[in-house]
Amino acid sequence: MAPSLAVHARRGAAALATAAVLSATGAAMAPVAFAADSPSSAAPGLFGSADPKFDGVFRQSLALLAQHTAGVTPVKPAVEWLTAQQCAVSGFTAYRADTGKACDPKTPLDTNATSAAVQALAALGGHGPAVTKAVGWLKSVQNEDGGWSYNPGGPSDANSTSIVIGALAAAGEDAAKVTSKKGRSAYDGLLSFQLGCDAAEADRGASAFQPDKGKLTANADATAALALAGLGKGYAVAAAGKDNTDPKPLSCNGDEAGTSDPKAAAGAASAYLAQTMGKEQDGPHLTALAPGADKPAPDYGNTAETVIALAAGGHRDAAEKPLKWLEQNSAAWAKQAGPAAYAQLVLAAHAAGANPRDFGGADLVGQLAATGPKADAGSPSASEEPKKEEKKEKKDSGSGSGTWWVVGAFFVASMGVGFLLSGRKKKNQP
Repeated sequence: MAPSLAVHARRGAAALATAAVLSATGAAMAPVAFAADSPSSAAPGLFGSADPKFDGVFRQSLALLAQHTAGVTPVKPAVEWLTAQQCAVSGFTAYRADTGKACDPKTPLDTNATSAAVQALAALGGHGPAVTKAVGWLKSVQNEDGGWSYNPGGPSDANSTSIVIGALAAAGEDAAKVTSKKGRSAYDGLLSFQLGCDAAEADRGASAFQPDKGKLTANADATAALALAGLGKGYAVAAAGKDNTDPKPLSCNGDEAGTSDPKAAAGAASAYLAQTMGKEQDGPHLTALAPGADKPAPDYGNTAETVIALAAGGHRDAAEKPLKWLEQNSAAWAKQAGPAAYAQLVLAAHAAGANPRDFGGADLVGQLAATGPKADAGSPSASEEPKKEEKKEKKDSGSGSGTWWVVGAFFVASMGVGFLLSGRKKKNQP
């Protein structure tokens, strides 16, 4: 997404984009090479069988967080896998193949993996020292503008700043009081990416990922992230109640640039997202243009994140519409993308007050557990085989929602999983 990404993230994006282009041009693809719907034998304790090089910590964190939200106690090997990934200097990188080897100055620590791990470990409880050290590291790499980059040293971006704010909230920190050496708060950094009253009316309230030559361009991925972080929330939010409020666009009655209130900014971002999704003829959802594709395709992951943000903001009616669309259309995507996708859907269903064990007829909680390690004999098992849902998914895989996976499965499996690897660039996304 941005030129500031470290080499390991850029290489991952390039590999995935190449796979998508090959698929779009008709090159042969072997789904088993990137399917992530079974536990990994190469990395015991890890959710999914896909190469964890670029997303191991992130997908593990989302899986554990989703299980906890659904009332499932994660199995011990899964939790131990995540805690072992932390470096002695307190941050996390995307994946450490040899956790017995100490991290060195060249280890590409990143804010996204660290923040996801903080949210998971804080929710599970019993990991106070690890959470405290990780949060301390995040604070130490805050940029002068108040924001964060994917890797320390790069310019701030909206997605990384948002996920860090979610981590701070999970750890009990007030993002407004987490300031840089120049006194800029985390929210100062976040709101600097929002398009204000000087933007075209249709784009007001949206967020850019980063300024491009000094100009902010609306980006739905970044906007979904801001809509959640502006509320001071992470991925796991309380289930929506019965009350409903409509998201309010920016109030531009004068010459004001926008708003300095994070919650008002979140509301404006939500209004932009609701409006954007409402323009799709096949139902309310976000879209993204994959490399080599002729037209945008459904972006299931960021649609799920938008549901979470809308529900967290009390916009129950606005959240229910894309949630129902996901119920009807996300089965093939989730099966192909694996644990991170199942986790996102669990978190979205929970946030919107739906039942993740009966999501369009599927038990998302059981499907997620089936991608992870099994419990030891004699202990409560979090792994529930989703036999009924497997049959349903096979039937659904031939539907319109499955076509996207024939065209660009590898790209979406690892890069289109919404907030997964949130530093990717989507210039062509609305």
